[in-house]
Amino acid sequence: MHTIMSFWYNPMTHTYTPTEETTRIILDSISDGVFTIDHDFRITSFNRAAEEITGFSGEVAIGRFCRDIFQSDMCAGECTLKRTMEESRPLVNSSTHITTAQGLKIPISLSTALLKDASGKILGGVETFRDMSIVEELRQELAGTVRIGNMLSRNLEVKRIFAILKQLGGSDTSVLIEGETGTGKELFARAIHSNSSRKSKKFVAINCGALPDTLLESELFGYKAGAFTGAVREKQGLFASAGSGTILLDEIGDTSPAFQVKILRLLEEKEFQPLGSVNAVPTKARIIAATNKNLEELVAKGIFRQDLYYRINVIHLKLPPLRRRTEDIPLLIDGFIDKMNTIKDCDIEGIAPDALALLMSHDYPGNIRELENIIEHAFVICRRGIIETIHLPQNHLCKHSFHEKQHHGADKPIAPLSPVRAAERQVIMETLQNSGFNRKVTAQKLGMHKSTLYRKMQKLRIQLPSQDGRSSAIDS
Repeated sequence: MHTIMSFWYNPMTHTYTPTEETTRIILDSISDGVFTIDHDFRITSFNRAAEEITGFSGEVAIGRFCRDIFQSDMCAGECTLKRTMEESRPLVNSSTHITTAQGLKIPISLSTALLKDASGKILGGVETFRDMSIVEELRQELAGTVRIGNMLSRNLEVKRIFAILKQLGGSDTSVLIEGETGTGKELFARAIHSNSSRKSKKFVAINCGALPDTLLESELFGYKAGAFTGAVREKQGLFASAGSGTILLDEIGDTSPAFQVKILRLLEEKEFQPLGSVNAVPTKARIIAATNKNLEELVAKGIFRQDLYYRINVIHLKLPPLRRRTEDIPLLIDGFIDKMNTIKDCDIEGIAPDALALLMSHDYPGNIRELENIIEHAFVICRRGIIETIHLPQNHLCKHSFHEKQHHGADKPIAPLSPVRAAERQVIMETLQNSGFNRKVTAQKLGMHKSTLYRKMQKLRIQLPSQDGRSSAIDS
């Protein structure tokens, strides 16, 4: 049982006197986060390390319920501080995740104890916690998994993107993120923002393809009173509200050539002009562009301005679709289950092997977003225990996944892979990716003949990308 108390030594009287200032100095010198709560679970103290780990200042945290600040996995279930208060015993080295002020989910190790004064009266509880992100990153690296913020992957292409995200955060270089709908373009943009010096500033995302030019311009740049019919008062746009934060211009390939001119001027001059204003307003916001289209083809067709394309395409991140990163499906499923258990107050323990095999065989035209929707569907049917195949949207999966074209072009229904076959497919896919999709090198690494590998790839429905290692001399 802990008592938060410190003392000042008086050498003249050889006595110790407790001081609040000394307590604060000691707590702020500790590298672990420390906070205390009262009997109502409201935070009563919050040290400097707690501020650094959570992203919340003590001024914001003190007086609020601890669950509102930490948003821990345990807050939705069995709270360790609550157990300590009820059972009058400390808990040591529990593991959980918390959500920071910037929206990042980080792993922590925590210990709790009762908070008592010098007379032994219980004042509340105290918790110490440690950021385990570095330990978790090392563990995942050893396991072949890499995590950046809320994203994690075992896929070689995604790992290469992860490797440069932190470097991108350290510069203001223009970035273009290309990927199919649902591949997580906004998540990657947020990761760049979170690893930059702007992380304490606003991150704003807008879908440029969802709005006509006039409305898009007013949303981004704002307008003055009287700029158009109905503009009775001045409105601040997203660039003004973002300040020196980050703005994601999603689906920039859907903008008109006329609007592209305005974006180009903004990038070059670092200023914009609100509707109805004659004065330009400077901006320090960083712009990240994203698209689900091939901008190079749009430039060739004259649909997208070439000068704007080269202006936003200094660093080009091309996100692979989920059908090309099937080794990440189990990781993503686990992440969605953890997330939805917290949000929906469910107790799902995992997914059955045959259900996982079914999902591993799906082609995911809607990518990661589609997989998340499938798991959410399962949570509606299954509130606790294990997700089985009966909990999955059968019609949807059968429609998209388990049909292949015969040589005459007719659809032929095929069964999902067994758990063993799904695991074998995952191993072959990982080895192919690590070998640059060179079949000969892959077969050597797997200890089999190239023709055996080819037969297995056909049986397991593995398709190589259009450009791969097959053209290499070593693969002949």
